[in-house]
Amino acid sequence: MFLKRFRDKSNQKYINNILKSQKRVVHDRKIQTVGILLNFEEFNNLDQMRLLVKSIGIKDNRVKIISFIEDDKTKPNSWDSFFNPKDFSWKGKIKNTELEGFIQTEFDALICYFQKDCLELNMVTACSEANFKIGLSDHDPRLFDLIIDVEPRHLSVFKNEIQKYLKVLNKI
Repeated sequence: MFLKRFRDKSNQKYINNILKSQKRVVHDRKIQTVGILLNFEEFNNLDQMRLLVKSIGIKDNRVKIISFIEDDKTKPNSWDSFFNPKDFSWKGKIKNTELEGFIQTEFDALICYFQKDCLELNMVTACSEANFKIGLSDHDPRLFDLIIDVEPRHLSVFKNEIQKYLKVLNKI
């Protein structure tokens, strides 16, 4: 229990250092590749998320979805990617190669579809090489370039808002 608190403090410090040192430059090119980061407890309908991305003109093969699961035992049987708290070590070290690959992929946009303030989700968001980061949570606004304040269960509202803002920003 105490070691978990120390590890969490270490990882939070790592996130803060990343966010302080980042020089965010958002390119003006159109969005062609999208990464989606989900909290499986808040939203677990991956098919609806794929339809959302398809509705803004992104092809299925240009989308990568990864979900955070609190407990590894509740992992559903599917082909989608999952990670859990055990995949994180001290000082921001990640032990999951699939998650590491997701972070290092330079997506044109990263959609962080979670509202709960979760250290592991924040770490993945902060470390991601994505160009334009879109989020629901305003716990730490330094993580995102665009924050759409909507509940995760209201996907249709999110879809309308993201289409509106991405058109205004000339991203789609």
